[in-house]
Amino acid sequence: MLAVDSKKKLKREILAYTLLVVGSALFAIGDVMFVNPYLMAPGGTYGLSNVFNTLWPWKISLYALCMDVPLLIIGTWILGPKFGIKTIVSTALIFVFTFILESWWGYNPVIHDGEIVKQAGASMVEIPHNGGWFVPDYFLNTVVAGLIYGVAIGLIFRSGATSGGSDIISMILHKYTKISLGTLVMIVDGIITLSTLIAFGDIRLPIYSVIIIFIEGKVIDLVVDGMKSYKTMFIITDNPEPVRDFIINNLKRGGTCITGSGLYKGNERKMVYVTLDRTDMIKLRSVLYRIDPKAFVNIMESSEILGQGFRHLPQE
Repeated sequence: MLAVDSKKKLKREILAYTLLVVGSALFAIGDVMFVNPYLMAPGGTYGLSNVFNTLWPWKISLYALCMDVPLLIIGTWILGPKFGIKTIVSTALIFVFTFILESWWGYNPVIHDGEIVKQAGASMVEIPHNGGWFVPDYFLNTVVAGLIYGVAIGLIFRSGATSGGSDIISMILHKYTKISLGTLVMIVDGIITLSTLIAFGDIRLPIYSVIIIFIEGKVIDLVVDGMKSYKTMFIITDNPEPVRDFIINNLKRGGTCITGSGLYKGNERKMVYVTLDRTDMIKLRSVLYRIDPKAFVNIMESSEILGQGFRHLPQE
């Protein structure tokens, strides 16, 4: 039995580190080939490194390393050892892949509407550090960059690592302020994004950077949680038995019936708690009026459902 558990644990670790390597490589591709040539900075230490790289030519990876290492040390000192070995491995892998890619590929764009030329025209943008010019396709490049970033960071999250970097600043500020961590992350990344406007004076750059962040967030959710969409329904009804029968016999699902009392009159009521995919939720919602026209229903998005009938609980 112990041997079987050890094999399963080994397989999980191999899968986790495979996801970590692939995610780190994709992150480097997105940054060097798509984000940096268009002078964008969608948050994080690598976003700020892109700005520094353009203003004062030095490798993106070296700028990021000079920020990531002190942040990990300071974060461990102030917050304790929260980051784990995989976050450190992820930081090292992204540095290595970025260093190799920018040394081999340079900072040339993959997506553009015209060949790289040596003379600038009215609608052309200078390629940093390469002495060339190209006709940009901002929208397509932004979409592709957001997709690559989202898949990359989603895989890193799936591996059990965290993004580290500028998120550590947000975590430190969160410890000493009453501001939520999510708000602080947006503030820190927003300042990094706005740095492109200050550095290059082009209002399009922070706008497109924000679009990358938005697409990236949606893709991360898909990679981490999957395509399946679940809804949690709270149904308060005086007629719970037909609701129960429909859920069990027609939908082949389970649920929980909770007894409570109303705040206004104090009458005892039954509440059915059930989590369904979108299709089954629509089926149940469509029959509720026939079962109990006076039922009260609250339907909520459920981003992650773990347990019997859904995804297995994660093992350490």
